[in-house]
Amino acid sequence: MVERAEGCTLHLDDGRTLIDAGGGAVAVNIGHGRSEVADAVAEATRRVSYVLPPWATEERVALAEVLRKRWLPEGLTRVGFTSGGSESVDTAVRLALAHHATSGRPERRKVIGRETSYHGLTMTALAVGGHRDRRSLFEHALADHPKMSMADAEDLEKVLWDEGPETVAAVIAEPVVGASAGALVPPDGWWSDVRSLCDEHGVLLIADEVMTGFGRTGKRFGVDHWDVVPDVLVGGKGLSGGYAPLGGVYTTEAVVAPIAASGEGLMFFTYSAHSAACAAGLATLRILEDEDLVAASAAKGVDLLGRLAGLAAHPAVTEVRGLGLMVGIELAGGPGSGLAGAVAAEAMSRGAWVYPAGDGNLPDALLLGPPFTITDGEMDEVVRIVTESVDAACGG
Repeated sequence: MVERAEGCTLHLDDGRTLIDAGGGAVAVNIGHGRSEVADAVAEATRRVSYVLPPWATEERVALAEVLRKRWLPEGLTRVGFTSGGSESVDTAVRLALAHHATSGRPERRKVIGRETSYHGLTMTALAVGGHRDRRSLFEHALADHPKMSMADAEDLEKVLWDEGPETVAAVIAEPVVGASAGALVPPDGWWSDVRSLCDEHGVLLIADEVMTGFGRTGKRFGVDHWDVVPDVLVGGKGLSGGYAPLGGVYTTEAVVAPIAASGEGLMFFTYSAHSAACAAGLATLRILEDEDLVAASAAKGVDLLGRLAGLAAHPAVTEVRGLGLMVGIELAGGPGSGLAGAVAAEAMSRGAWVYPAGDGNLPDALLLGPPFTITDGEMDEVVRIVTESVDAACGG
């Protein structure tokens, strides 16, 4: 039972504390207990509790404008909000299919994902993702979307030709693979090659930035590391810093134009663009900007990787990697070993939460995604706890 949280610390009802080294589900970027966010949510709720998502409210309009003017990659001018990452991915896929259908290409209905990936828990998000463990109970009911290999752009070209590029609506990928692999960074050139292939074949490129967006990798968005602008960018988690259920789908005028011209639209979810959640998003972005926390994520990420360098020599660790404060520790137990869960349990008993990653395709890994406000002392403590936990779970 978590009674309260402040900064990077979770206070439990039995008097113990945990360092939130996973940022919950890699969502907490500005730290816990920020009263200015709570006040913004309260004020929005006092003024407007609920109105239909397409209607304008002060918070909805303001958040869309801030994102367009100061955060989103150039060209992504169309903004829509949801209640979280899974809804955002589901909406992005519907957006891609609607774009092609209203452009006279209804045969373009396939979305190519990666063999190791995670895009959420709606049936559509599971279908385009490759998280074997989370798909397992539903394989018989999932739509059959093709998959490409993890980090080989040439394999995408092969999949396109095998499927028939005229049947493919979109490609979806995480800039840095999170829950299914533990901060796995693609090789240089992968994103630009995928962008070129999508352009060549008239396929939309969807970047799933639910975990990597809003400063997590040390830049505003993960794709910024490779100077690539997707056709659709999906966000969540860090947009509200964990203070409210909020996700987003951002796209270009060109993607929306044929849908608008046809008179069609995309149906919203009941709580899409909830004013209180949008208020949390506005307050979170303001803190990220005022305290220069994206730059802090970049600097502290380099620092944390340096502090963890010694762990790379551990016999139970195969790699330490990451970008910004999205750091992965790959374990040597092989796919489906259960080691990540065992190490995470040991870490909790020692005073830190780390996110166990892995999907049964690649080896288990630990994922560290602490708030960007983490201190030097807290980083030292996390490194100590993780090292002891790997020793205890895997043998030192």
